[in-house]
Amino acid sequence: MRLDIPQEQPRRREGDISSPTTGDARALGRRVPENPVHQHLHSRDEHSADTRRSRQPVKKKRHEPSHDIPRERCRPVASADPRRPARAAGNVVGLELRPEEKQLLREAGRFRVVRTADLRETLYNGKARPLENDLKYLRDKGLIETQHVNLRRDGRRRTIERVEVVTLTKAGRRLLIKDGDLLKDQKVYAGLVKPREVEHDSQIYRAYRKEAERIERSGGTNLRVRLDFEIKADIQKDIYAARKAAPTREMAEIKNEVAARHELPFVNGKIQIPDARIDYDLPRDPDNDIDQGSRTGHQDIEVLTAAYHAGHLRSKAQAGFRNYASSADRSSLTAKIEDDSHLMENILDL
Repeated sequence: MRLDIPQEQPRRREGDISSPTTGDARALGRRVPENPVHQHLHSRDEHSADTRRSRQPVKKKRHEPSHDIPRERCRPVASADPRRPARAAGNVVGLELRPEEKQLLREAGRFRVVRTADLRETLYNGKARPLENDLKYLRDKGLIETQHVNLRRDGRRRTIERVEVVTLTKAGRRLLIKDGDLLKDQKVYAGLVKPREVEHDSQIYRAYRKEAERIERSGGTNLRVRLDFEIKADIQKDIYAARKAAPTREMAEIKNEVAARHELPFVNGKIQIPDARIDYDLPRDPDNDIDQGSRTGHQDIEVLTAAYHAGHLRSKAQAGFRNYASSADRSSLTAKIEDDSHLMENILDL
């Protein structure tokens, strides 16, 4: 019997670097390199094909019209007043205002807050419709703000009385300074500083109108207004400068000197400051030299309300201001200074 015994494959010795055969390379999973001649021919064929494609003429695209949607423009808004031309909404650059509108902005800016009822009487001859149209137009342009405030209850009113007031916005103040034809040294303001004092502050304009009529009848012109906080700022500046120059001086002496410089009364150790000061130009005196300088004058006004205590009322009366009070406040004021009833004789009606 013949037995086929498998023969053992010869082992590779260490250091033997002979290349394996094709079958061995496939068995080991190695890639057999291609013939270099075939690679060269294949690359030449690909290069020729790319060259032929690049030489083909390129079709030019026809210029197509743009289909972009045009930007929407701000269309003019029709005005409620036929006398006023239509203007672009929200545009205040180069805005042309009517004389009544400019005057409304000036009065609101000079006094910070004004009642619309007073503007109706002074600027619109008591006509409500033109005033409402102008208020709406200026409000839509963002130049003013209007709001209703409750008046103080004095115990006699069964219902709460509300009044409408108007103030400038910052945009309205900028426009007024630029194109408002303001007098020299006339400052204007925007917004409310003390909302709780709106009832008092909104009456200053009414007192001013009464004094302005008297001043203009006497020949005064170019009326300018300075409110109390502007006067206080100038006084504090002078007091600070005086104390810095002479730290050892008595404060009462400094205040008395500053009060005299600003032509303000010094009562009971305090400088009395009015609600507003009206500066104006006086007519020239024909009997004097024609080259004389401009003559000016001023008048201080104060609005008294039921919120004033007795000592405050006496100081204001002694200061020599032109004091005004509404009919609703006179009864309360009389009760507070009952012992000095003669002081009420110098209080004028608003």
